[in-house]
Amino acid sequence: MDPRSQVLLRQPHLFTEQPLLLAGLPADDLLGQLAQAYGWSWHAGEAQSLSSRFAERLHYGADCPAVPFTGVVLFLPKAREQVDYLVAQLASRLSAGALFYLVGEKRAGIERAAKQLNVLGKPLKLDSARHCQLWQVSLEQVPKAPQHAWQTWPLSARQQPLTIHSLPGVFSHGRLDVGSALLLEHLDALPGHDWLDYGCGAGVIGAHLAQLHPSAQLTLLDVDAFAVASSQQTLAANQLNNAQVTAAASLADVASHSLDAVISNPPFHQGVDTHYQIAHALIRDARRVLRKGGELRIVANDFLRYPALIEEHFGHCETLAHARGFKIYRAVCAG
Repeated sequence: MDPRSQVLLRQPHLFTEQPLLLAGLPADDLLGQLAQAYGWSWHAGEAQSLSSRFAERLHYGADCPAVPFTGVVLFLPKAREQVDYLVAQLASRLSAGALFYLVGEKRAGIERAAKQLNVLGKPLKLDSARHCQLWQVSLEQVPKAPQHAWQTWPLSARQQPLTIHSLPGVFSHGRLDVGSALLLEHLDALPGHDWLDYGCGAGVIGAHLAQLHPSAQLTLLDVDAFAVASSQQTLAANQLNNAQVTAAASLADVASHSLDAVISNPPFHQGVDTHYQIAHALIRDARRVLRKGGELRIVANDFLRYPALIEEHFGHCETLAHARGFKIYRAVCAG
């Protein structure tokens, strides 16, 4: 059981007598313990796991589920800017006097995030255990649903400028990050025409490739529902019909055929820690789904030990560029 769920279950009387929405819930048995609760997940892997047991009580997506609820538990998201967005979206579905809960790990910044509940009323800390905290606020005022959460910004490409759309919490929300900017400069001579942008975020890399190569077939993949929605909006706004967006936790979940190239600015943070599991799975799975002569091309902070991981699975790793604290790595599948 996730420690955040354990904190909730220390006071079950608060959560068992009303229709409750669990927003951003972990993939554990909390829905099994709270029979009247409904889950909203924006992580494709966790949603898949939960759906195997609670399919009728789970929603995956970027929009709040259209189900009745009288109280909310928000599990602290990673991005601070996403807290305000989710608090406003969720609280707008409640009535004055309803209870809004926030739970999260201390090291993830739960105390700081609790202050963001002041827009609803006076936050009260109910519990502190398992290195987590549980906060409650009774709605003194009900905010309007956020109308201007989307950020739109131009990306200068080699052809016509692209318009990028992103929601709060999506990587590099409203701006081009340094790593992706460097990767955009080193996307020449990709083999074949069947490519996948792994961890697509707002769709910067995928949209750039789709515009530059209209005959190519692009798949944009991300685990996060807000990223999926952002990439879909980016592609639609730029009328890029040769690309599609898929929600999945890994390449292994979607790549049923061989690919010519996998391109990525892979995430390396899990909460507040640096993790290699996501990158390792990407590199391992890329080696499996790439056809002979297919290529893996990624950008990474230069302090990350990716060359060893790439060499483990591909037998070699070429550094195409090193600038501004990032490196571009390339590996070709020998078959």
